[in-house]
Amino acid sequence: MKHPPYLRSSDAVTLLFLVIVTVIHLLFADRIPHWSSAVVTNLLLGTAIVLSARSVHRRGAQSNLAVRLFRDWYLVPSILIIYTQTSAAAFPLHGRDFDTVLIAADRWLFGTDPTHWAGQFAHPVLTELLQLAYSSYYLFFIVLFYELYRREDHTWFRSGAMLVVYGFYLSYIGYMLVPAVGPRFTLHDFTMTDAELPGLFLTEYLRAFINAGGGAPAGTADPLLTVHRDAFPSGHTQLTLVAMYIAVAARTRIRWWLVAGGTLLIISTIYLRYHYVIDVLAGMLFFLFTIWSGRRIDAWWNRKQITSAGEQINSDVS
Repeated sequence: MKHPPYLRSSDAVTLLFLVIVTVIHLLFADRIPHWSSAVVTNLLLGTAIVLSARSVHRRGAQSNLAVRLFRDWYLVPSILIIYTQTSAAAFPLHGRDFDTVLIAADRWLFGTDPTHWAGQFAHPVLTELLQLAYSSYYLFFIVLFYELYRREDHTWFRSGAMLVVYGFYLSYIGYMLVPAVGPRFTLHDFTMTDAELPGLFLTEYLRAFINAGGGAPAGTADPLLTVHRDAFPSGHTQLTLVAMYIAVAARTRIRWWLVAGGTLLIISTIYLRYHYVIDVLAGMLFFLFTIWSGRRIDAWWNRKQITSAGEQINSDVS
């Protein structure tokens, strides 16, 4: 099988997942609202990925700057676009949430609800610190890949991008298989979060921003009708661990900052009531599978691409 020489492994998994999500929306169009807009978006995005990759491969540095930037950084908006589609489609696919199962798992493991237990440590200073850590999630990847992108050798930029997007897509599969909203809605009064977990300066604004991005903006009459189902697994845990792994393995200058910040971020998922502990444990398992399988897929894709390129050269010479 010949691999398109202009596609990276991260492109391949993105295109594959776009196909999977599109097929799901088509098969369950009667259950998923706005399915047609999702299908059109995915077709346009997939086309843009292929065309930009071909253009940069053929023209190199002579290709349009905007095209080159899109080709290298389209993964950022793609992750967000696909996240919105999968987490919003999770509940319609099943017609129910699985929070009761996750709550039972936590109680079986710990004999209590960990988010209630963590409440004894609540303090505005700690809340502020952990809310800042939680809110830095996407910044982790931007800072990490900016450093990798500035290197003359882009090997880690490309292989790291593969691990990150692949990890995100695996977590989205979890969202669709086990839709859940998390303990802030089920074990606590969501409307009382600011009063029960006050911060100092930025907590309230950051929390409101995250709520809005997750489908529960301020003023929503019943947030359970609109909030995204993205509790299981904890993608924040899984992908933060992936970012920490890349930062250390690639020996980046910011690796220990990411390790320290990432550790606080993982703790914040429970303290701030976004996740059950079983979500976090699942996120750790997803992380291990992401690294184990993702590196093999990336190496396989690169080997096949080199083989295909060699066959093409031999064909041209003969």
